[in-house]
Amino acid sequence: MAWIQINTTVSENLAEPLSDAFMEANAASVTFQDAQDQPIFEPELNTTPVWQQTKVIGLFDAQVDAQAIIQQLTQLIPEIKADTYKVEQLEDKDWVRAWMDQFKPMQFGQNLWIVPSWSTPPNPNAVNLMLDPGLAFGTGTHPTTSLCLTWLDQHPPKALSVIDYGCGSGILALAAQKLSAASVTGTDIDPQAITASKQNAERNQEQIEFELVENFTPPPCDLLIANILAGPLKALAPEFNRLLKPGGTLVLSGLLANQADELIAHYHSIGIELATFEQQEEWGLLAGKKG
Repeated sequence: MAWIQINTTVSENLAEPLSDAFMEANAASVTFQDAQDQPIFEPELNTTPVWQQTKVIGLFDAQVDAQAIIQQLTQLIPEIKADTYKVEQLEDKDWVRAWMDQFKPMQFGQNLWIVPSWSTPPNPNAVNLMLDPGLAFGTGTHPTTSLCLTWLDQHPPKALSVIDYGCGSGILALAAQKLSAASVTGTDIDPQAITASKQNAERNQEQIEFELVENFTPPPCDLLIANILAGPLKALAPEFNRLLKPGGTLVLSGLLANQADELIAHYHSIGIELATFEQQEEWGLLAGKKG
């Protein structure tokens, strides 16, 4: 099927209204892109982050009358002039295959691989997690996930009880289970993440209990790993302290490297010493033990 894109760049206050207008004009999808290289690392909870200058892209069947759609958009949002919209023809190709081709098997550390379910593991004797990229966060491509997986490969949780807090796709819980943990549980605030985690556990023929945070009542664990964001990592410190056994290990990621010192000091104040720091790009990982 052939497609066209209609796009324009707007100020942040017009991004959401334009998205709504695109959907009213029967767009198949609407995408936001950063128009000025202005990264957003830690958006507020329950918000849709947009940039000061945001490129808004509507996707349409190529058979539509693009000029009629632009006329409709200008009627809905007169502040955006018709001559600012661009119409682009998209290449007619197998988009599902193109999407699948983006994801290749990835190695973390010496022996841990994330392998899309449609691929053959490069090393059948390695620890292979079969994982489909989906709607929940966590496929191994982000530096914070990579840092966590590499840490787990270097510190296999053999015979340990493990909690994956903020499980996303369940990738860290699965890695811990594959690396011979005694027990693994996972939790998240997002029902979609719980669904994705359970599906990925089933795909890997692993039995892991995943529950929403409000239903999550595990006993204290030997290892808690949380790949979230610095704000929640700080706010959850008392909960992590409660969920860790004395002498237990805490691994935190999702933080920017320049946020590490604040988190180290905060956790020191409750008796958890985060002594290890690893960095990949601008992101960091902290690890340490509860006293």
